[in-house]
Amino acid sequence: MSRDPPLFLDIDGTLTRREGGLDAAVIGPLRSWDAPIILATGKAFPYPIALCHYLSIPERVVAENGGVVCVDDHVELTVNRDHMTEFKGAVADAGFDFGWGAADTVNRWRETEVAMAPSVDRDTIEGIAERHGLEVIDSGYAYHIKDPSVTKGRGLERACTLLQLDPETAVAIGDSENDEAMFELAGRSFALANADAVAAAAADTVVADGFATGMLSVLEEISST
Repeated sequence: MSRDPPLFLDIDGTLTRREGGLDAAVIGPLRSWDAPIILATGKAFPYPIALCHYLSIPERVVAENGGVVCVDDHVELTVNRDHMTEFKGAVADAGFDFGWGAADTVNRWRETEVAMAPSVDRDTIEGIAERHGLEVIDSGYAYHIKDPSVTKGRGLERACTLLQLDPETAVAIGDSENDEAMFELAGRSFALANADAVAAAAADTVVADGFATGMLSVLEEISST
């Protein structure tokens, strides 16, 4: 029986380097972790699935800030994706785009929300989102426009039900305001040194180091070995 606790892990700012990109130092520790790992991210669904594949860990993912849940062979959406259609049309009518260029690989495979580049005027986007019953959250890497009922915490709660896992036994590690609900669900939570004010206030502990270095320090602290 595993003595390591289950992990709820954010990706960007948590498994990455300060300058961006996955920190290769996380691969070994995550691959050998002797308990369930659930990647919880604002990224579109294919991104964390691909990361699981290359880490050689089971495909257990909460993507799009809780909008998509994948546990092994089970995939489900936690919200009706039709609610984004009118918002996208309103953004186009207002003369905006999402700020990622013509290919827009940030949103191309996104199913339950829209992510807009930080260069887009937030006040304008919030006004459009509010008229459509949506909210804007800042992950530090993009503005995510989503249904207010969708959170990482809600997605993780569903994933834990599918895994028959008590979330109180889990440790959550993250750095952004979209991790607040994840921190509230987990038994223990750690915000990294690069965390925003919302995440830092919500976490049980703020780690001295940032990014993947800080995440690895948490794993060392909580590991059974």
